Amino acid sequence: MLSDVAAAAERIRPYVRHTPVMRVEVEGRSAVFKLEQLQLTGSFKVRGALNALLGAAERPERVVTASGGNHGLAVATAAALLDLPVTVYTPESVPAAKARRIEATGAKLIRHGATYAEAAAVAMAVPDAFYLPAYDHPLVVAGQGTCAAEAIAAVPEVDTLVVAVGGGGLGAGTVLGAGGRHVVAVEPEGCQAFHDALAAGHPVDSPVASVASSALGATRVGDVPFAILRAASSVLVSDQQLLAARDRLWEEFRLAVEPAGAVPFAAWLAGLVPGELPCLILCGANTDWTPA
Repeated sequence: MLSDVAAAAERIRPYVRHTPVMRVEVEGRSAVFKLEQLQLTGSFKVRGALNALLGAAERPERVVTASGGNHGLAVATAAALLDLPVTVYTPESVPAAKARRIEATGAKLIRHGATYAEAAAVAMAVPDAFYLPAYDHPLVVAGQGTCAAEAIAAVPEVDTLVVAVGGGGLGAGTVLGAGGRHVVAVEPEGCQAFHDALAAGHPVDSPVASVASSALGATRVGDVPFAILRAASSVLVSDQQLLAARDRLWEEFRLAVEPAGAVPFAAWLAGLVPGELPCLILCGANTDWTPA
């Protein structure tokens, strides 16, 4: 509910950045970028992590999570801000840039398994710890919704919101924070848990094979996000399209994002987004990629 997003905004306000918006025109079409790659930790995920920790019934004594990278960094940072010990489990394939930043917060980093699902299974089995899921939690979803709510408050004439989807936390939060506006959920081909869930009518296991898999590589969309995100449209883009969009963001606007952050722009460039003034959420910048 929008009231949950408003409550989240109040909780996390002392800790997060109110990221800017940027109006752009490309090939005669207008759009708004929500520059969430400028968020603390380099992605939107700190919003949900802080809301879940601050909104918990009791202050956790020990925090554990699993992540492909961005969520782990967000939880590690949120825990540091709140002076809580934290352990982050990641797949063995976690990008070096993300692993380095997680450890720099003071968190304990444990690499396990080939996929996020394998890392999460071990993390959830840790005894006597508060497990903070990456996306399948109402407080996480509400926290992520504050990003869309900020964008709408800044540019009320926005009529569509476009968001990259992995496990569905940001996508579902965007639906909650969109104030009834249409939401387009974009995934890379081969990394499309939400698209496959829609086809099946419920969350299902889905293959993970994309250059954006470290951020969008959930093998299954969360039950909590899926119930909300079903109201959105599902769109797929190729790795070639999203990498071209990433490069174009740098070349034309000097905006450096990771592959996942360019997914909404790729969909818009491909003509897959309706509306007169869409807002494209550029969701992350945790990469060691150096623009050419």
